[in-house]
Amino acid sequence: MRSRPAWFLLGMVALALMVALTSCFGPPSMPLRIGANLWTGYETLFLARDLGELKGKPIRLMDFPSGTEEVRAYRNNEIDGAGLSIDQVITLAATQGDIRIIAILDYSNGGDEILARPGLTTMRDLKGRRIGVEATALGAFFLGRALEINDMTPQDVKVVSLELSDHESAYKTGRVDAVVTFGPARINLLKAGAIPLFDSAQIPGEIVDTLAVSTQAIAENAENLQTLVAGRFKALEYFNRNPADATRRMASRTQVKPEEMLQAFRLLKQPSLEGNVTLVSQRDPSLVTSMTNFMRVMHDSGLIAKEIDPASLLDAQFVERVLAER
Repeated sequence: MRSRPAWFLLGMVALALMVALTSCFGPPSMPLRIGANLWTGYETLFLARDLGELKGKPIRLMDFPSGTEEVRAYRNNEIDGAGLSIDQVITLAATQGDIRIIAILDYSNGGDEILARPGLTTMRDLKGRRIGVEATALGAFFLGRALEINDMTPQDVKVVSLELSDHESAYKTGRVDAVVTFGPARINLLKAGAIPLFDSAQIPGEIVDTLAVSTQAIAENAENLQTLVAGRFKALEYFNRNPADATRRMASRTQVKPEEMLQAFRLLKQPSLEGNVTLVSQRDPSLVTSMTNFMRVMHDSGLIAKEIDPASLLDAQFVERVLAER
């Protein structure tokens, strides 16, 4: 049998070394797909991208018209995670069990609001009226709490299911007398003369927005998740130092004026990195308490079939690592 030439043997050795090195470093990172809708609290994710914090990383931030569409995309494996309100996380956890909260983005402190036509000045004026609300657990919860605080029940009003993208047109064309809304739609309706009746500042700490991702993404895409979380908190720090420039950058994407964007941020409480570590690691039990209360309301209202241990939905490793690397 003829012997192999030296160049062939050297090539085989080089190939073997390449395979070994590839095995050591593992497969290249898969693209990370993160969804978000036009809620003010999610804009710091896009600010991180605008500031270059995600540059060179396969991280895609994807726009959705509503939280409902984000949930649908997550179920269809079109995204790996999203900016989601706490009820949306609970809804997914109750049916799939593969989602984890890795950061708290904000607490709504006036950013969610019930707006009505001129002439309707109190919640009790809505008795028998049509109220538009997004068909989510959060929409039902927020409206339910507003009615409860004003000694009313859902039977006192006519609920009209509306996607977020339809809030402005439904109000302006007279399809509804009031709407439960937020984000740019809220800003535009206020400019159109809508009257505020109730907002989330009246139920402090009850409406929480998160960054939530799949357990598969945590297992297989931790490097990109770490970049995203670190970038988001750098963006939050930039916003706190330079609010005028930060809101100018974010306003160009949302098509509202920078001063309107800045006013919208004043209606949120955005926990710091240190606050996130305390909350997500459960050293401060207030987050788990809020989730437990929300989950109980959802279960009692038939929105979820079973209650879940809220602590099992929290994963603090990414915020803890960002803090440790500071």
